[in-house]
Amino acid sequence: MERRTVFGGWLLPILLVLPQLTLTAFFFYWPAAQAVWSSMTTQDAFGAGEVFVGLDNFSDLLADPLYIASMVRTVVFCVTVSALAMGLALALAVFADREIRGKGAYRTLLIWPYAIAPALSSVLFLFILDPRVGMLGRPLNRMGFDWDYHLNGNQALLTVVMASAWKQVSYNFIFFLAGLQSIPRAVIEAARMDGAKGWRRFRTITFPLLAPTTFFLLVVNIVYAAFDTFGTINALTHGGPGKDTETLVLKVYRDGFINQDIGSSSAQSVILMLGVIAITAVQFRFMGKKVTE
Repeated sequence: MERRTVFGGWLLPILLVLPQLTLTAFFFYWPAAQAVWSSMTTQDAFGAGEVFVGLDNFSDLLADPLYIASMVRTVVFCVTVSALAMGLALALAVFADREIRGKGAYRTLLIWPYAIAPALSSVLFLFILDPRVGMLGRPLNRMGFDWDYHLNGNQALLTVVMASAWKQVSYNFIFFLAGLQSIPRAVIEAARMDGAKGWRRFRTITFPLLAPTTFFLLVVNIVYAAFDTFGTINALTHGGPGKDTETLVLKVYRDGFINQDIGSSSAQSVILMLGVIAITAVQFRFMGKKVTE
């Protein structure tokens, strides 16, 4: 029987949620409101004042080919990182869920990378892929392969995608493994007795039962790729060469903190926030229905 707590008045429930509401208002709603206001203003050359310009910052951004290119690059980056991180995590979780010797040690080792800071994961990939000192990058050049992600934009994008996805694999692995372990063994055994083997059993039985977990991780990974990869990209390439790895979150930082264009930077942050909210809403609206059907 489900137990519920019934409060006699409205004061105690408000007091119980007040700390969380205060933190949310102070660390999210207030900064978001400040960003919206700043996105509709422009500062003078000496930063002594600001002028209300309405939606001029947004119209300038949408007419800027560099910003449009950064937006397209961010979409490609988010989709690639999410697909790679979730695909590898699902494959590792399937193998780790099998009855093999030492599976506890394997699971622990696969979880550890999630505890590494983004900047530190970038340093690890630098020592692996750097064309001069990297354990893999230097031998590639010696074998005649022209590898230098400092100069080649496609190689730089590939490098930051691999570093960002590797950092997120452990997080996805935890949830996929938990989802696999929650599937009743009787269902798997029944499918096995009916003749479903290998890939067919995974495609028709296991993966559909993982749909809620996959849906949740898809939302989390897109948000991660859009926001939390700033440290990885900044430490590895600084958005270069040129602007080939400059995603929207890195452009917000560069325009706001380096170029001191607060109005444009705030407008970019508002667009990025609205974009992530829209993507999340669409996923919950349409994909959520398919998950629950």
